[in-house]
Amino acid sequence: MRIRTFFFLLIGFLTSATAFSQSNDALFSDSGWSTHFQFTGIIQWHPTFSAPYSGTNSLQPGHEKAYSVTSTIYVGHSLWKGASAFWNPEMAGGRGVSSTLGIAGFPNGETFRIGNPEPTVYTGRLFLRQHIFLDKDHFEDLEDDANQVKERVSTSRITLTAGKFSLGDFFDNSNVSHEPRMDFMNWALMNNGAYDYAANTRGYTYGFVAELVKPGWTLRAGTVLEPTYANGPDMDQHYFQTNSENLEFEKRYTLHGHKGAVRLLGFYNVNKAPKYRDIINSKLSGSDTNLAIINTGIRYGDKKIGFGLNAEQELGHAISTFLRLGWNDGKTATWAFAEIDNTLSGGIRIYGDSWKRKADNIGVALLSNGISKDHRDFLAIGGYGFMIGDGQLPHYGRENIAEVFYEAKLFTNIWGTLDYQFVQNPAYNKDRGPVHLFAARVHVEF
Repeated sequence: MRIRTFFFLLIGFLTSATAFSQSNDALFSDSGWSTHFQFTGIIQWHPTFSAPYSGTNSLQPGHEKAYSVTSTIYVGHSLWKGASAFWNPEMAGGRGVSSTLGIAGFPNGETFRIGNPEPTVYTGRLFLRQHIFLDKDHFEDLEDDANQVKERVSTSRITLTAGKFSLGDFFDNSNVSHEPRMDFMNWALMNNGAYDYAANTRGYTYGFVAELVKPGWTLRAGTVLEPTYANGPDMDQHYFQTNSENLEFEKRYTLHGHKGAVRLLGFYNVNKAPKYRDIINSKLSGSDTNLAIINTGIRYGDKKIGFGLNAEQELGHAISTFLRLGWNDGKTATWAFAEIDNTLSGGIRIYGDSWKRKADNIGVALLSNGISKDHRDFLAIGGYGFMIGDGQLPHYGRENIAEVFYEAKLFTNIWGTLDYQFVQNPAYNKDRGPVHLFAARVHVEF
């Protein structure tokens, strides 16, 4: 079935399903069950842009458009005291422009979860959560939501999560820029672009996360599996030879009556990702070197270390801002997220109170991505990873991106968005672009 036809048929179904859900909100209330649903459809296109040459992983310079759809059912159930289990069957289909190639900060964050262009059903998440209460006198209520059952928990607690999930569910969160289904769509705005967080093609992994939650701060750590090869669909089961370790400290505060948060992140990945410099030296020595770096990882033990800073701040009851900084050493190939070794981004969200549409909002963000010298030299000799590679890189430049969107609540539980992105130096190549990208998005949740 073509994505277009599927998209429009599903919209009709969702309109009816939304009406049904409104009449059955109390069906599972106080029963220990939690059930939610989301659907997101995106069409994105770009006009012709200047490109004197193209390579294997280039963004195609001719006019093109692409569709993507994802749909998720969130099922959760309370077990014993402080424990709950969750299952997320998910459907995804479509692809990004140029098959999600040619821009390091790719403009459609939903395509990260799509491995097959045809609509495919699979299990996204399947995990168990356990709260351990540390304070028997102070409690807070957690409301029923996607992957959250209604429960009362201690304000000081340890939360343990084990199973299949996305590291983005826990690390580098942001209330301003984190969800391509509802806010900024760019990959490097939904997460820190330099955070090469372990995931399969669809964005999920297996592992364990522990969180120490206090009223004003949280310390979290996670250990998870890495994919068998770059952007691969399967996770490598040899945990003691390949894994990803993640640590984050989050401080929440109030400044002049407005909420804010700062998060400091560190990660350490061990996998089969080859070193750029090894491949460069092999090529320059005259060896028959495979420049398709996703196929050259044959040895365990190569490492990548990185750090991130994530801050958000309310400026008023209807204005919020965010800032992200990210860096990784850029010595080994990108293995899971985006071909970005350092990044700086910031932006603002303005909500519709002032124009009497409280559920609407406008977002504006700027983003600048860069890569290490080793990564740059690898692209210059004709190498390519799983996202970028123009066959040459004679004139390197930072990949600079601007994104603007307007999101409107169209009906109960249904939102529509118009989005524009400007990309200077796509894939760090001054010879190509700039690129103008336009998108329309529909999102349904209940």
